[in-house]
Amino acid sequence: MLKKLLFLFLIVSTSFVLSEEGMHPLSEIRKLDLQKAGFKISIDELYNANGTSLITTLVNLSGCTGSFVSPNGLILTNHHCSYNAVSAASTVENNYLQNGFVANSLKEEIQAKGISAKIIESYEDVSDIILSAIKNANSDQERIKIIREKIKEISKAESDPDNDIDASVSEMLAGKSYILFRYKKINDIRIVFAPPLSIGNFGGEEDNWIWPRHTGDFTFLRAYVAPDGSSKSYSEDNVPYQPKKWLEINHDGVKEDDFAFILGYPGRTYRHYPAEFLNYQYKYFLPNTSNIYDWIIKQYEDLSANNDTLKLEYAPKIKSLANGMKNYRGKILGISRLDLVDKKFAEENELMNYITNNNLNEYDSLFIQFKDLFKTKNTIAEAEILIDRLLSTSNIFSALKFASNYQTEINKEESERLYEYQEKNLDKSLNSFYSKLNNINFELEKRIFVKFLLDSKNITSNFKLLPADLLTINLNSQTEVENFVTNELLNKSSMFFTVKDSLINLKDTDFASSNEKLVSLVYQLNKVSANIKEINDKFSGGLSRLLPKLVELKMKVENTTFIPDANSTLRLTYGHIKGYTPADAVYYSPFTTLSGIIDKSKKGGEYQIDPRLVDLNKNKKDDQYFSKDLNDIPVDFLYNMDTTGGNSGSPILNAYGKLIGLNFDRAYEATINDYAWSPDYSRSIGVDIRYILFITNHFSGAKYLLDELKK
Repeated sequence: MLKKLLFLFLIVSTSFVLSEEGMHPLSEIRKLDLQKAGFKISIDELYNANGTSLITTLVNLSGCTGSFVSPNGLILTNHHCSYNAVSAASTVENNYLQNGFVANSLKEEIQAKGISAKIIESYEDVSDIILSAIKNANSDQERIKIIREKIKEISKAESDPDNDIDASVSEMLAGKSYILFRYKKINDIRIVFAPPLSIGNFGGEEDNWIWPRHTGDFTFLRAYVAPDGSSKSYSEDNVPYQPKKWLEINHDGVKEDDFAFILGYPGRTYRHYPAEFLNYQYKYFLPNTSNIYDWIIKQYEDLSANNDTLKLEYAPKIKSLANGMKNYRGKILGISRLDLVDKKFAEENELMNYITNNNLNEYDSLFIQFKDLFKTKNTIAEAEILIDRLLSTSNIFSALKFASNYQTEINKEESERLYEYQEKNLDKSLNSFYSKLNNINFELEKRIFVKFLLDSKNITSNFKLLPADLLTINLNSQTEVENFVTNELLNKSSMFFTVKDSLINLKDTDFASSNEKLVSLVYQLNKVSANIKEINDKFSGGLSRLLPKLVELKMKVENTTFIPDANSTLRLTYGHIKGYTPADAVYYSPFTTLSGIIDKSKKGGEYQIDPRLVDLNKNKKDDQYFSKDLNDIPVDFLYNMDTTGGNSGSPILNAYGKLIGLNFDRAYEATINDYAWSPDYSRSIGVDIRYILFITNHFSGAKYLLDELKK
């Protein structure tokens, strides 16, 4: 039985059994035998808490990773990580997103709106402080409230805005381990060189998450600070930031089976969660969310088909939604293909036998409690997803929802306010509120509300979503619903459209007493959202109580330590350049080349290329980045490292810590990485540094940038 159980663990959980598996936090790095795996430099060169190291070169870029590659604050990250910023800087006349952007001098570098940088300064275990605070919690809801308040309290106390230090506490193991991280924040980030869309997003959504891949997914940014070194918002007086250390570029390339490692900020993984969680994802979250994303994308594409301004506005939204949709559908396929839900339940059945056979009475009801917890979560799942993933797309709904809560929230104590109403976030929230008010597409709004009402009838649980007075609508008649949305919700919303600039001055009672259907609907749905939040708070509190017990139980069985799930904190993962077999009789080699780009370009569409690439391909053997091993210009490559969202832009380093590429994606089979990892199918995709330099050399024309990279 135990042998079978350990086999299941290899499939669905994270441990030290397989060297390439695991997103290792800083605290675990010195416990690893990296030299045995192929690492050629000292651990101090990788991570030194008291000095500079490779860790010092890493940058957290608003949900992505970047790294310093010059002494003048030059940052290398993915094209898709700067996509929104390049789009925001573009106009129909100067479409930098489509045509690319290059600054020929420091003065020509433009603001990367929406991107800021954080550099790790130090970290500290604060688990004892938080766990001691919840000892006497009387309920799961109180437990999670105390945890959140403590995290907020410690983060605020340890932050030092005067010295640009932003502190945050991260939960490493739910309800068990908490680490305080201190970051230096840089607020002025600028675009230096972004390749044309035909390079940075070559293959578009058709190739997204797919191998073989031929995408030049990279962008150069630069960090700026005030002349005194302090972090200031965008200003012409700011100067390039001087990092303590930057990465050295390896020009010699890599070969199959070479050792490599990645440093970065992976987002969320859920490998230490129960089978009920995976079942919730598979049955509710992943299919419902991906279907909604698919629908929204089609609306954006339809509405912008003949409108270049809307195309530019919707481009980053479509890309983000399409990326998420394909990721979720890959996960659904992976869970199904691996029969992962049943495997997780089988693992837990074996664990229950282990509990019984070893008289571990403290775990007797663990899985029953998980089942009860998720039974409630599943009840609200469809309604929650419909509101959060569909209605939140509506500017009218989002603005009205914000306004209806505003007066109530700002009159609370700071610690009691919802996130967006807290003082540190209020300016940003208000700017977003007014932006939504001034950017309303009524045709899109109509479609969103119609779909919301029609979909609400398909909710299978007993959880009530629509207010009683709306239930008189015949939800089976699309015509009736469309007429209701047009005539009753939108055309008669005089309160919203005539007093919109003073909406935030209205009290809760003003919204409650409104006779307008739109205002009444949003107000009632706000109550539903509040109810969902209360249920989710109890759910989160229950998870924080039960997950530590699940981890403890598995540790007893495996007799080993666990690597915490990824949580957007700095991690190390390592492995080798390696191809794989995704299906019977199919083998994917680990490198793609410029010849592959030329071949794919014959398809047209998202495979169209700049004619210069065709000319460069003819003379590639004379190019300094030509690989004799591949007999071509290398483009992308595969490796069996453990990555997930947030690792986008992470530097790929060789055994000597030199830059060989930039992580940007996973193979389709590896979208399942969030829940499980396998040496057979978990492959990540990076763009080769030689292709980055090849494109920069031939497409940027920025001599100062090329000279800077050689320093």
